[in-house]
Parts: sequence; C-alpha cells; structure tokens
Amino acid sequence: MRDAKSVLASQNIETPSWAFGNSGTRFKVFAQEGVPRDPYEKIADAAQVHRFTGTAGSVALHIPWDKVDDFGELAAYAAEQGVRIGTINSNTFQDADYMLGSVCHPEPGIRRKATDHLLECIGIMEAVGSDDLKLWFADGTNYPGQDSIAARQDRLAEVLAEVYGKLGERQRMLLEYKLFEPSFYHTDVPDWGTAFAHCAALGDKAEVVIDTGHHAPGTNIEFIVAVLLRAGKLGGFDFNSRFYADDDLMVGSADPFQLFRIMHELALRGAVGAGSGIAYMLDQCHNIEPKIPAVIRSVMNVQEATAKALLVDHGALEAAQSAGDVLGANAVLMDAYNTDVRPLLAELREEQGLHPDPVAAYAASGYADKIKSERQGGQAAGWGA
Repeated sequence: MRDAKSVLASQNIETPSWAFGNSGTRFKVFAQEGVPRDPYEKIADAAQVHRFTGTAGSVALHIPWDKVDDFGELAAYAAEQGVRIGTINSNTFQDADYMLGSVCHPEPGIRRKATDHLLECIGIMEAVGSDDLKLWFADGTNYPGQDSIAARQDRLAEVLAEVYGKLGERQRMLLEYKLFEPSFYHTDVPDWGTAFAHCAALGDKAEVVIDTGHHAPGTNIEFIVAVLLRAGKLGGFDFNSRFYADDDLMVGSADPFQLFRIMHELALRGAVGAGSGIAYMLDQCHNIEPKIPAVIRSVMNVQEATAKALLVDHGALEAAQSAGDVLGANAVLMDAYNTDVRPLLAELREEQGLHPDPVAAYAASGYADKIKSERQGGQAAGWGA
C-alpha cells in the first residue's frame, strides 16, 4: 500500500485548456455560465482541479485557441496559480485552406502554411518551457481516387522531418492517430502502426500518443500500449471515453475496466508516476455537465484505475501465467480491479493536506458561484476560441 501511495502521490494528469470552455457536438454546443473567456481564465479553472486533487499540475494549450501576445507572461501567471503549462497542441484543421488537408495537402503553399504553424508552436514551447509538441492531423480523403495515398504519406514525412529538425534538446514530438473523421475514405494517420512508422523514421524525439477514443469498437488498446512500451515509442495519452466513435466523454465512464487494463500494462513496466517519460493528459469536452467538476471526476477516475493497477500481485500473476493457470491468472487481475481503492486515495489526500473528497470540496468552495458572477460579458471561450 505504501509503495502504491508513493507512486500515486507523484502522478501528474494534465488537464486540457479547452475542456473548460463551451464545447459539444457538431449539432449543438450548450453554453454554460461562468466559462472562461481567455487563456488566463482557463488556467485559473485548471488550477482549481489541481487545488482539490493534488495531481493535475500542468495544463495543455491549444494553438491558436490559446494564443496570447506574451506567452512568458501567461507561463508566469500559471506558476502564480500553482500549475505550469504543459503540452502545446497544434491546430491545422480549422482554416478554410485545409479543406483538402494541411501537411498532406497537394498544394505546396498550403503545406508551407501548416508547417510554419507547427514551427510557431515550437517557439511557443520555448517561451513557456514546454517539452512536448502534440500533432494531430485531420488530413485524409473522402473518395477513392481523390488523391494519392502514397504521395500524401511522402508529404507527411517531409513536413514531420522539417519540424523534428527544429526541436530543442529536451523537446519531443508526439504524433497522435485517429481511425476516421473528419475524412471518411482514408485518414493519413489512422492507426498506431502508421504513427509508429513515422516516429521510428524520425528518431528518439518522436513518439506516439494514444487517444483512447480514436479506435474501432473492440480494439485491444492495452495491446497497443504494451507494444509501444516495448519499442520505447509510447509518448503519452489523451484520456477520454467512447461508446460509438470519438465521443470525448469522461475517461473511465464507458469502460472503467478498459482503463484499468491500460494502467496495468503501464504499471508492469513502472511507467506510471514521476519519471515515467509518458505524458498523461485528458482530452475531453463537456457539453451537458459542469466543466470543472467533470475534469475533477476524470482525474479521480485515472487515479482509481492507477491505484488498482498498482495493487496487482505481480508475483502471483507471473506464477499463474508460468503454470498455465488461466483462471488463476485472470483472478489475480480481477481481485485488484474489484478492490475499492477510494479509501486509499482519500487517505492519501488527507496526508497531502487535501480534502478526501475533491468533488465535494470544490462544490463547497464557492468557486462556481464566483466565476458565474465575475465572468459577465465578453466572448466565452469555446471551439475555435
């Protein structure tokens, strides 16, 4: 228990700035009161999550959604709030120029525009002290014959190589993949194999990001985790849950057992907690539920899955596996999964000087009423803002 507590105490789950703004589906975005109007207010809300959980000490930015005149000033403000700026996420999917793609576009001028944006993001990383640049491309095609699949891969490789060459000594490129959407015939980075192939060709500073919502139904995500860990190419996670497609629901809400299985593979290799080299981040939007409590609950869900994974009796598991004891090996995992770890986490929080129930503590803090009162007027942040 003490070893598990030590790892849990060092865990960091990065929150995304965009989770605190108005967001929803392509059909409707339901606006809420008190949502942030600028990156500073997003960071202030993210700091509340860290204040009550003690394990959300960094905030991811999305450029240009979180663009400001002075990023050094923004980083200083984050530090004042008790958090730091983490991953810088690029955006090459919203401009009209990107209708046929960005880094894979057939027009060299459009590819240049997208590449320059990625290089701009590296400059922002330097200004805020970030080590990770996350790349997700909406590029793809809708119809057979629309463009050359092979040529698009060549264009992608060329852009990635240029951006990779500009990374600083401590900086990484994290390449994300997605099965489909917004393109429906083919996506240029649709799966972990494609992402891995490009990262392997680039070098040690390029690694794969797993978004848990970006897979076909029934995909064994923990297998992907194990393979990428073995290859030294797992750079990070975008945690969320899905029922049908890329739903961006709260992590652990659809299949908490899947989240446990993922964390188990990571715990087996000591890849949780400080020094793991893996960026654990939420990537969610909250359309009908209050933003800050939903993010707090999501952080707690990852903590609970991690705690259960850390309680797996590895000696008993290996013995059962070596003996071919199928049911015994499965029982070892199920025993850990069925353990109620909430008392353990409540005890850990109290030892850290935190309230044992972060959701209740936030509700009692009065912060929600405060921001509803103070954030009157202006343009609420949301998709594209």
